Amino acid sequence: MQKTILNVSLLCTLSLAPQSHAAAQTAVFAGGCFWGVDAVFKHVRGVTEVVSGYAGGAANTAHYELVSQGDTGHAEAVKISFDDARISYQQLLQVFFSVAHNPTELNRQGNDVGTQYRSAIFYTSAAQQQQAQNSIATLGKAKVFSAPIVTQVVPLKQFFPAEDYHQNYLALHLSQPYIVHHDLPKLSALQKTFPAFYQ
Repeated sequence: MQKTILNVSLLCTLSLAPQSHAAAQTAVFAGGCFWGVDAVFKHVRGVTEVVSGYAGGAANTAHYELVSQGDTGHAEAVKISFDDARISYQQLLQVFFSVAHNPTELNRQGNDVGTQYRSAIFYTSAAQQQQAQNSIATLGKAKVFSAPIVTQVVPLKQFFPAEDYHQNYLALHLSQPYIVHHDLPKLSALQKTFPAFYQ
């Protein structure tokens, strides 16, 4: 796993220098249970807000009890607001593919199984779409992972914030076994692999 993380780091040629212009941007990623993905991106410098929620389905099914059944079209996702003078979309993609989740697991992450746990990038612009597709192609061509990347790249139609008790879940439940075994290791990997990104 560590070799994969380092290979992803090397493949995504990213500048740590600030961008030439500053503007508030939004990224929406899905990579399994949103608790861990939320926590990872909350610790990335330049990220100003992360909201756990649902993307891919209709407004009337954007409720945890329905989404957890796996047939609403929604994925558990996070909406990331970031300052592109401090962190770029490409750099967020690097974190997404390397430490936030496993992009080769189809409709699951570990023991969490169902389409609501799928790997997906919900792009908000043609530029985001292109960067996401290019990253997947580059990683696939280099055979960084032992299995094909199954991440969907689809337009964001609407994002629905999850219930309040899902927000900032890791920080409020540090001793919960699920968090300890599945999500805290992601934060350690982020800090170790991308110290320049970590905050």
